Amino acid sequence: MSDQVNVNTASGSGLYKMMMGFFASYGFLPVILVFIYLGFGLVEPVFLTGANALNIIEQASYLIVLATAQMFVLLTRGFDLSLGVVVSVVSVASAMVMVSIAPEGEGPVILALTAGIFTALAVGATAGGINGLCVAYLGINPFVVTLGMQGIAFGLATTISGGFPVFGLPEVLINSLGQGGAWLGFLSPPVGVCIVILLLSHFILNYTVFGRSLYLLGSNPRAAEVGGLPWRRHNMMAYVLCSTIAAIGAILITARTGTGEPSTGGGLVLLSIAAAVAGGVSLRGGEGRVIHVVFGGLLVSVLSVGMNLARIDSFLQQVVLGFVVVGAVFLDRLRLRIRL
Repeated sequence: MSDQVNVNTASGSGLYKMMMGFFASYGFLPVILVFIYLGFGLVEPVFLTGANALNIIEQASYLIVLATAQMFVLLTRGFDLSLGVVVSVVSVASAMVMVSIAPEGEGPVILALTAGIFTALAVGATAGGINGLCVAYLGINPFVVTLGMQGIAFGLATTISGGFPVFGLPEVLINSLGQGGAWLGFLSPPVGVCIVILLLSHFILNYTVFGRSLYLLGSNPRAAEVGGLPWRRHNMMAYVLCSTIAAIGAILITARTGTGEPSTGGGLVLLSIAAAVAGGVSLRGGEGRVIHVVFGGLLVSVLSVGMNLARIDSFLQQVVLGFVVVGAVFLDRLRLRIRL
């Protein structure tokens, strides 16, 4: 009898350790995500359909791309408040280039698409380079730098577009990168691009000196400096990579809407930070993986789609999102205690 009790106790202890190990690695989010998904399904049965699941995945792909961008600077104990407005200026600038080369799709369409994409990447990299230079080499606080860049980018987006959307984009952009297209016959372009970015980000963070340096820079900046790492250059490159990935997200959003919108990135900063932090990327720096932004992006998208189907007011949705950010920080601290 005592042997049976000992076996059950050992089994229970092993299960407890397994659960604590899972929560320490991934947090409580996967479990919470399942409960929220089923909860919305009880309120609105259409939420559990396969078509809606595909819609959530596609909507989440845009956010996951932006949350991945935010993750690179969060790892260094920074953040990018200008990300959303950089998306706006990239959208407008790339759209204007494409329209100027092939207005209404008339002219060298492939050249227009190529020039538009290169313009987007150049604008994103430039914004990230300025942010990174100010933070890493001039020692200015990331909050101040990226807040200033937010104002600059917003002014550029509204000035060059006159405050109006840019219409007349080539159809090839919408068909190849928008929701109307399909890769391999079944994979939507936003999801395909998202998967590519996630795989490249995983490789950079886990198999390159630069990626591993970001973790050390965030967890112990002094050790990174004493160890002889080019920490300033790596810190700057984190911001360049953040804005460049955001530029890719801007191209996807532009292809989805079919216009270059000067206000398209308005609420994306909060969403990107919320998705990254809710997923498990630490605000203290030095901790975060690709799988975390996937979970976080799915959580925010499930909440957004679910609240829309439940006809919850959009302003109230912002309140819920704010609570999600605060709750995510609390769970992050709880996960740290479990790990210790």
